[in-house]
Amino acid sequence: MYVSMKEMLDRANQEKYAVMAINCFNLESAHATIAAAEELNAPIIIDLLMEHMQKHLPREELLPSIKTMAQKAKVDVAVNLDHGKDKQYVIDSLNEGMLSVMMDASECSFSENIQITKEVVAIAHDKGATVEAEVGNMGAVAGSHFTQADMYTKPDQAIAFIKQTDVDCLALSFGSSHGVMPEGFIPHFDFDIVKKVKAATGKPLVLHGGSGSGWDNIKNSIEAGINKINVGSDVMKTQSTAIHNEQVKDMTKDFVDVMTVSMNAAKKVIESYIELSGSVGKAATQKIAQ
Repeated sequence: MYVSMKEMLDRANQEKYAVMAINCFNLESAHATIAAAEELNAPIIIDLLMEHMQKHLPREELLPSIKTMAQKAKVDVAVNLDHGKDKQYVIDSLNEGMLSVMMDASECSFSENIQITKEVVAIAHDKGATVEAEVGNMGAVAGSHFTQADMYTKPDQAIAFIKQTDVDCLALSFGSSHGVMPEGFIPHFDFDIVKKVKAATGKPLVLHGGSGSGWDNIKNSIEAGINKINVGSDVMKTQSTAIHNEQVKDMTKDFVDVMTVSMNAAKKVIESYIELSGSVGKAATQKIAQ
């Protein structure tokens, strides 16, 4: 079932759990993601990062095949444009049939972020599509540019942003960073940010950079009001490690078999996150998007 994020996130919001959003960049990763969700009868979001589609496989080639997978799936599957930083690219993605998009203008001024997001929300809602946005700034593990305290979302700004844009869900910066965390490092999360925004708006809220955040941080994030959790780096690292290990054992092994091993490894990691999110058994109850 190919759906928008709205129905699945609204239900998660009401029942106080989260839906996993897995960054996929090819058909193999999307297939493993849907297989994991089907195994646990969970709703799932496939995040397609704008940067990946610009550098790896273009949207025009990747999206139709993943939409077909979603339509054939036994669970509800949303396909979401992740970190759409260019407004026209986001609008084009809606026109290409994406039912969920993230308009990430968080690097712009607060007023510009509001205006750009409002414009995209109006277009998306007219198409029956869902919009995610971001207030605050997320850092990245690469180059040790971790999210610092002064990059955290200001709750009052997030509350005003939601009220002025009518965005469907909002990503908050409260301690996580994009990328694979160093061994043994657990970031500090400020859960009060999530609690304040949730109490004032009641909207579905999003955690980016879930990889390596720590099980307790993720559980506490859900309790505070997070309803969508983005994970990419942990899954990709698992796939990369699986491929490396197979080639170390046998460099002559058929590449198709190597890829199958990597997909199975990815599926296990995704299943563990689905179980952590509380979304097991929550699928196949949503209205199918036409």
